[in-house]
Amino acid sequence: MRVLVLGGTGMVGSHFMNAYRDMGAEVYGLARNSAASRMAALQDSSIIRCDILERDALMRVMKDIAPDVLIHMAAQAFNGDSWNLEYVTHQSNYIGTLNVLYCAREAIPKAKILLACSSAEYGNITEKDCPLIEDRPLLPHTPYGVSKVGVENLGLQYALNYGMKVYLPRMFIHVGTGHPPATAIQNFARQLALIKAGKLPKEVHVGNLTTKRDYIDVRDGVKAMMLLMEKGEPAIPYNICNGEAVKIEEVLNTLVEISGADAEVISDKKLFRMADEPLLLGDNSRIRALGYERKYSMRQTLEAVYADWESRI
Repeated sequence: MRVLVLGGTGMVGSHFMNAYRDMGAEVYGLARNSAASRMAALQDSSIIRCDILERDALMRVMKDIAPDVLIHMAAQAFNGDSWNLEYVTHQSNYIGTLNVLYCAREAIPKAKILLACSSAEYGNITEKDCPLIEDRPLLPHTPYGVSKVGVENLGLQYALNYGMKVYLPRMFIHVGTGHPPATAIQNFARQLALIKAGKLPKEVHVGNLTTKRDYIDVRDGVKAMMLLMEKGEPAIPYNICNGEAVKIEEVLNTLVEISGADAEVISDKKLFRMADEPLLLGDNSRIRALGYERKYSMRQTLEAVYADWESRI
């Protein structure tokens, strides 16, 4: 089996590459020509530098590799950044995905294709709407969420129009190693590791600590999405989550305990979002029906994330 992972140097993409390698597959990754991808490429000769917005170059890569499985994780992937990066978000996510599907239709029409969809598509919800089922209306209220509704609808259109095997995982918050400090958990862990090392004052700057989120370890999420492509149905959304919500304040307290750092928690208005759902909890019955079982507890995930930041600093 030959696998091509778009966004192969990102957190989820790199875990996909490792998981397929463990299965004995021939695996290639695609990454933009950024500083991060250059560093990853130095360590991994299977990384090909190409931007999904360059459709001709993308077409050549797909024809040359001719993968049986295409994992599309290349995106502007940060919900909180999307207000300041609105055009980039829509261009990268929607137009980028349009390029991916167009090239796949021409070059690898029989391949299995997985698109990174998102729980941000649910958007403007209240606690009484949870747990969220896949068939509820989508009401995104961030540029990122809107872009991901577009991604999912493109996948559905290509599946229906051209008979392509396009799989639609609605990914809730994936947490794991190898991620930049662009999300609350990664930012907390980085600050605590720097404090423990004596490189920051004993203060952890935080945003809204009252929200609850359905977190999933990236290793569990990748296994769930591989299971989806093995046993699930194309063109049908599947929540990729654990069906359990954890308050972000509890996550912070656990990280403080794991780190052993003595730090004051400082509320920072710059870290608050324009829109922030009080609860984001998914119903994972659909993926569990395929055989998904959680392996990693929240504490195990946070221990891995903190250890990763200790090694990075």
